[in-house]
Amino acid sequence: MSGFAIFNIEVKKPEEYKEYVKKVKPIAEKFGGEYIVRGGETTIVEGNWTYPRTVVIKFPSYEKALEWYNSEEYKPVKQIRLNNSVANGIIIKGA
Repeated sequence: MSGFAIFNIEVKKPEEYKEYVKKVKPIAEKFGGEYIVRGGETTIVEGNWTYPRTVVIKFPSYEKALEWYNSEEYKPVKQIRLNNSVANGIIIKGA
């Protein structure tokens, strides 16, 4: 069963955030991650969607998604995102 990392993000410092965008993809791919959504046009159809940017990464399994998120490789790159944006994020099992 696939695992998905889903983030709803507001970038506060766009120039600094570009470093995160550049570095995160190869690390996610190392863990089998494939970007399904990375920004894009959005229409809110129900409830509140707090921030304007949404990212969805599909992994081969829920466990692989958690392994990526908690990995030593991602840790310093994640800090770049945390320093330059605010976000809601989940890792969820999916089809």
